[in-house]
Amino acid sequence: MRFLLDDEQREFARSLDGMLTASETPTAVRAWAAGDTTPGRALWSRLAEAGVFALAVPERHDGLGPRPVELAVAFTELGRHAVPGPLVETVAAAALLDRIDGSGAEGAAAAWLPQIASGKAAVSLCVPVAGSPYALDPDTADAVLLVEGDTVRLAETAGPVQPSADPARRLARPLGGSVLARGPAVAAAAAHAAEVAALATAAQSLGLGRALLDRTVEYVTQRTQFGVAIGSFQAVKHRLADTLIALDFAQPLLHSAALALAEGPDHGSAEVAAAKVTAGEAAYAAARTALQLHGAVGYTEELDLALWIRKARPLRDAWGTPAACRARALAP
Repeated sequence: MRFLLDDEQREFARSLDGMLTASETPTAVRAWAAGDTTPGRALWSRLAEAGVFALAVPERHDGLGPRPVELAVAFTELGRHAVPGPLVETVAAAALLDRIDGSGAEGAAAAWLPQIASGKAAVSLCVPVAGSPYALDPDTADAVLLVEGDTVRLAETAGPVQPSADPARRLARPLGGSVLARGPAVAAAAAHAAEVAALATAAQSLGLGRALLDRTVEYVTQRTQFGVAIGSFQAVKHRLADTLIALDFAQPLLHSAALALAEGPDHGSAEVAAAKVTAGEAAYAAARTALQLHGAVGYTEELDLALWIRKARPLRDAWGTPAACRARALAP
């Protein structure tokens, strides 16, 4: 099994990195947290033009996918740049609609999948059996899908917004709504959608951890104490090395999970769980390292670093807590 990316996939990652670097994502994140989604939706449109959302949509609905490996590549870059919005939920919703297409939900798939592929629709998704009763950013999404047992509903309202460690992540319970599909196929489709969401979240965590490590290395080479850069201290070197090793260990697990999902929707559960827990824990450790080595300045809201630090814990727990992922990865 090949875990290395090919030239086309690496170029795709470089192009996304270049585009997002030039897009002032910290401004979009702060605006999103304040309730202004205009910069974030503009960024969303550029990502759609790059083909990010089409990777989760089948060709018969104007997409390019499903292509889990390329999705993992894209979401690593989205995590690296802390892009806000229900990105994971939108591609997971596409996977759900694709699986229930032909199970009484042909109209819903035909209506929403082309819009997801083109970036015209941001869709949030709530699958309570996957671990959380909340949907991400339901107040800004164009649609919210709620899975209840063997039923998929298009939620009409949402409850009060719940606080999050990341101000740019607004959580609320979706309430009621019209039925899109009902039947035994829904449970399998929801399980597959949760796997796609876990893979994308793991990729986001990996990119987030890489960004935190890069920013911390840059800082410790500039900050001086006793006349020398603090990056020359052995304790600092060891802390950074441990962070790098954890992230490097997570990357092949992420690629392995993406390859397993690419084999078919009924593959990859254990691999995805292993990637999710490893990448999530590595990113959380990177956030703690960044905070410790930046010192008091790391706590300030004015420093862009805080936008990355505050995402680490929510991403670690979203779409599968560490305990739940370990149990799935170790299940016989």
